[in-house]
Amino acid sequence: MVPPPEVACAEPETLAKPDIEHAFVENDPRKWSTARKTTILIIISAASLIAGLGSNIYNPSIHDIEVALHATNSDISLTLSLFILLQGVVPLLWSSISEIKGRKVVYITSITLYTVGCICVATAKNISVVIGMRCLQALGSSAVIAIGAATLADIYEPHERGTMMGVYYTAPLLGPSIGPILGGGLTQGFDWRASFWFLTIFGGINLISFLFFFRDTFRRERSLTYQLVLKKRIMEREAAMLASKRSSQITVVTPEKVKMEKSSKQEENKGATPDPTAKDVEAQNNAPVPSSMKEIKLSFMDINPIPPIILVLRRWNNIAILTASGLIFAFSYCISYTCSRNLTSIYGYNALQIGLVLLAYGIGAIFGSILGGKFSDWTLARLKAKNGGQSYAEMRLESTKATMVILPLAVVAYGWLVEKHVHIAAVCIALFFCGFSSIWMYSSTLAYIVDANVGRSSTAVACNSMFRGVFAFVATEVAVPLDNAIGEGGFYSLWAGLMLVTEVLLLLVWWKGGQWRESAEAREKAAANRR
Repeated sequence: MVPPPEVACAEPETLAKPDIEHAFVENDPRKWSTARKTTILIIISAASLIAGLGSNIYNPSIHDIEVALHATNSDISLTLSLFILLQGVVPLLWSSISEIKGRKVVYITSITLYTVGCICVATAKNISVVIGMRCLQALGSSAVIAIGAATLADIYEPHERGTMMGVYYTAPLLGPSIGPILGGGLTQGFDWRASFWFLTIFGGINLISFLFFFRDTFRRERSLTYQLVLKKRIMEREAAMLASKRSSQITVVTPEKVKMEKSSKQEENKGATPDPTAKDVEAQNNAPVPSSMKEIKLSFMDINPIPPIILVLRRWNNIAILTASGLIFAFSYCISYTCSRNLTSIYGYNALQIGLVLLAYGIGAIFGSILGGKFSDWTLARLKAKNGGQSYAEMRLESTKATMVILPLAVVAYGWLVEKHVHIAAVCIALFFCGFSSIWMYSSTLAYIVDANVGRSSTAVACNSMFRGVFAFVATEVAVPLDNAIGEGGFYSLWAGLMLVTEVLLLLVWWKGGQWRESAEAREKAAANRR
């Protein structure tokens, strides 16, 4: 990529002060070969498939589980809603661990837990064990959701991410498509336990892939979370060293005093001082030198996920986009769940037939993810060229306008077609457009969340998972009562209204997001300079 003229003509010392996303690192993952990057993309995409499969593969066998384990509708709802709630909340912890210990250790630990959970569900004798072990499955499968997008941010430049996010997110979307077919076929051929034995085998294959073929992409120099924790530890260590040297003096030595005494040294070493004119306010702020990094080892005790989360949620653009993302995901999860029940009660379909119908939604989602991601990158490149070679994260959201009319219409159509028991072909068409239009938007929102949170992308994606999990949990818990009360047509008319709210939020971020983000970044930079 040819740099803009103002960068190409910059002084050497200016080029030595990159923003934190482009900080100089050893064995830079962004300079790896295309083959290695593609291998990593395939590995994390395959791993992300376990999240979608885990939540959808046994939808066609819900009735069989109720009969075999004497479970109630409430019990089954808990196995679904608790799974998606924990799958959304736990990534906040995984994200923080990955920012200290790296990506690989998180992937290996989490997939091991997931595989153990699958074995326990497959051998369960009562519904209580199923509910508990589904929680363990959720805990294990949630890590890939948390740091998968961050891993892509580690190896791809911003102008490539829309397409790669679309490809990556195709894998979890295969859950709603091939999951019900696999579950339906395995249930018809064997029993409901076969689905979880399949997940056990698949989890084991993923574990082997990460153990032997995955190269860690995390670089601590490019992590704001790591830099802040490391900076604190260095200040504390130097305060202790000064205190020991001045033990004969009656002086209280604090990290603040150490910082004041270091100011003269920082003047001498201007290469480590951030450029005050830099456009990216996320630039490294007095980042520790590499020697300090090697001398100090951070531990799990240094992990505090709360401060990075607060920084993400203090930005209005993040709140709006995370709410929109959560609503889209809750809709996707809800339609898969209610469709399975209605195809049994209204159309009288068996497990395999239910899986084949849900394939329509999954295929639409896959096309929406891939095409939406490519269109997002194309839109960003086009607007960047029109803007004199300068781009900003909100440009990407322009691409979401393409399906804003389709989505609410498809949602309303699906609800009333099912309620009126119209031919299943019409229902499949509505499901296809529901999946296509909703995930078209989602792929752009996910790429925006990464681009708009430079240096803390994994925390931002983890917050996205939390919003998704909470919204989907609520949607699953109220779905059956509302569906029974107002019918499928009324229920999905409500969802169409919520999709309109989602579109308004996306337009609001597209319009005001840049202003909100720049204001927040300036505020954070001012606060950092006062420390």
